Amino acid sequence: MASRIISLLFSLLVASFAIVQIAIAGDPDIVSDFIIPPNMSAVDGNFFTFTGIRALVGAPEPTTFKVTKASLAEFPALNGQSVSTAVLEFPADSVNPPHTHPRSAELLFLLDGSLQVGFVDTTNKLFTQTLQAGDMFVFPKGLVHFQYNVDAKNSAVAVSAFGSANPGTVSLPNTVFATGIDDNILAKSFKTDVATIQAIKAGLAPKP
Repeated sequence: MASRIISLLFSLLVASFAIVQIAIAGDPDIVSDFIIPPNMSAVDGNFFTFTGIRALVGAPEPTTFKVTKASLAEFPALNGQSVSTAVLEFPADSVNPPHTHPRSAELLFLLDGSLQVGFVDTTNKLFTQTLQAGDMFVFPKGLVHFQYNVDAKNSAVAVSAFGSANPGTVSLPNTVFATGIDDNILAKSFKTDVATIQAIKAGLAPKP
């Protein structure tokens, strides 16, 4: 009997750790309706309003891929609400390079144009789709994914929703080639030479 009780207690302990891990996998729950920043004593409707996307209305199309975010950094009222969004603008023949969002899945809604999208799962299987205006596509949390406007003449616009106020973005090209990792390590990892690695880094460097 004692051994059975110990076994049950151990099982409950393991289960509780699993539940804790699931609970901390996303944004933490809050115990109030909303969170007021420390430097504010009271808020009104303006606090819950984000006007940063107004600038896109009637603006000329960008010449390179552009993201306009409404996440915690730009919109403090999202703190504790486990939600954020972004507008993605794709000029003709432009790409949102492979990247991940470590704290959230991404639900993309294509407003205009067409996009080739895809993600790679943890077995290295690639899932791709060509989206038309009105389509939606979900990128699972933490997985490498991309969007590409293959159309050489027409632009595309999409809106993405995230299940975190701060989903984070880890750009693979920038993370690998623009963070100071030794050229020899990269050359060996990608089975190439240092000159090729340096050429890739030069291509990613900001233009003067």
